[in-house]
Amino acid sequence: MNLLLVTETYPPEINGVARTLAQMVKGLSELGHAVTLVRPAQKAASIHADGDIDENEVPGLPIPGYPGLQFGLPAYRRITRLLDRQGIDAAYIATEGPLGYSALKACRKRGIPALTGMHTNFHQYSSHYGASLLASGLLRYLRRFHNEAAGTLVPTVSMRNALAEDGFLNLHTWPRGVHTDLFTPARRDPQLREAWGIGPDGLAVLYVGRLAPEKNIDLAFSAFDAIRARRADASFVLVGSGPAEDRLKITHPDALFCGPRQGCDLARHYASADIFLFPSETETFGNVTLEAMASGLAVVSYDLAAAHELILHGHSGLLAEAGSTWRFTELAVACARNPELQRTLKRHARETALQQDWPKLLVRLEQLFLAIREERVTDGIESPAESTERS
Repeated sequence: MNLLLVTETYPPEINGVARTLAQMVKGLSELGHAVTLVRPAQKAASIHADGDIDENEVPGLPIPGYPGLQFGLPAYRRITRLLDRQGIDAAYIATEGPLGYSALKACRKRGIPALTGMHTNFHQYSSHYGASLLASGLLRYLRRFHNEAAGTLVPTVSMRNALAEDGFLNLHTWPRGVHTDLFTPARRDPQLREAWGIGPDGLAVLYVGRLAPEKNIDLAFSAFDAIRARRADASFVLVGSGPAEDRLKITHPDALFCGPRQGCDLARHYASADIFLFPSETETFGNVTLEAMASGLAVVSYDLAAAHELILHGHSGLLAEAGSTWRFTELAVACARNPELQRTLKRHARETALQQDWPKLLVRLEQLFLAIREERVTDGIESPAESTERS
């Protein structure tokens, strides 16, 4: 098939959405499909795997609070020309901004089926940026946007059920995967731990993600303080950046801020830690949870998103009830004080992650594209002769 993918974030930008979309492009290309990628122009050139990929940059504007990122401006005419020139069979629209809306409009005009993706809980994020009054309006917009598509991909069953209750239609669960040959306990690096000031028997507590209000990052620091009160050999290591970074460096001078990391370097940071704290309550999935599990870490998280789907409490991780800050802290301390519990959680976390194989998930994605294309064919938009010719 000839597939169109529209997104406002893509590597080398560092976030879970960008990494997921890179896997989609790479996997679909390796399965033999031609991918046309549309994204806002960025300062750095995008990074994708070799393959049949046609990249198109469109104008954008900076996103407040997200340095280096832009949201795409409407590009209806540009996308319509691409649909015609490339003979696009189906589309995937990853973001719901002006660029994504113009792409959805162009696809509908041309009768080309489009899947959309729910990658970010924008209506939940708004409360963390002083715009809680906008939440209901954002939800209405998102519902209208996604319901105009042939289907919407969501990463968890719980999210699918919640969106269905809010009136979202044609929802398909498509979880995220992990490369277990990249994120593996084998990348544990004693020299890196030494650079952190942590000995062989010391405790490295890790957070990976944006340093931002919506990630509930202050709870991670609070939980670590409780750990440190009981284990003087514990250190808190943070990988990532964001709008709260400067404040956190001032208020927590003893923490180790490593900045953004990618690829093998990121995998080395994961594997060299012991406990992973992830207190976010706004994740659609939380790729970092799965990466930490694949790296053989003891994960402490809220019972939400990826953690809810993948972790069996007390077996492959520890789960606190959503919103219970005292329980999250209690579990973090219990994990830190019990080496045997850590070993059990680490072993079973790795075993669980091995089941989340990217190639299997990409075949499922391919099947979804084939299914919506078949609906287009049977609806009479494409004649049987044209369908045979394309096949």
